[in-house]
Amino acid sequence: MLTLTQIVFLVAAAITLLAALRVVTSRSMVHAALWLIMALAGVAVFFVLLNAGFLAVVQVAVYIDAIAIMIIIVVMLTQRSMGGQDRQKNKSWWAGLIAALLLFGGLVLMFTEAPLLTVLAPALTMGPEAMVEELGLALVDVDRYILPFEVASVLLLAALVGSIIVAWPGRKSQEQEDES
Repeated sequence: MLTLTQIVFLVAAAITLLAALRVVTSRSMVHAALWLIMALAGVAVFFVLLNAGFLAVVQVAVYIDAIAIMIIIVVMLTQRSMGGQDRQKNKSWWAGLIAALLLFGGLVLMFTEAPLLTVLAPALTMGPEAMVEELGLALVDVDRYILPFEVASVLLLAALVGSIIVAWPGRKSQEQEDES
């Protein structure tokens, strides 16, 4: 018999997987961005189920509110500058497919070799305030998570700069002059 928590997890997992699949299969960039918001909301549900309320709030506040809204605004700006073309074709789609398959294979290999699949995590004995403090210290500790934290911040900065370049107002006129 499934418990309520297990049912919520299974429903959230199904919705998150469906939304993630629709992110990469949607023909419209606006629809893909909206599906991304749904997938990120599913991840926030997972954090709630793990009793990580702080991370759930950060997931909603940072990813859904800030990044997803930025994506939607940039998509709408680029749609206007591209003349309303619905489909975008990329001649090197096969390179992206090969890279995705290699990444997937590497991740599967990494997870099958990881000892974490057989070891259970220790039970948390500290209160919520101590957990948030421990998380904050872990994110800036040189021996723990500072490198992934900094890589994520550089990735977000690159996404911001890329969105500004794509939505730059003078870009369309320069491309038209090059074609003439």
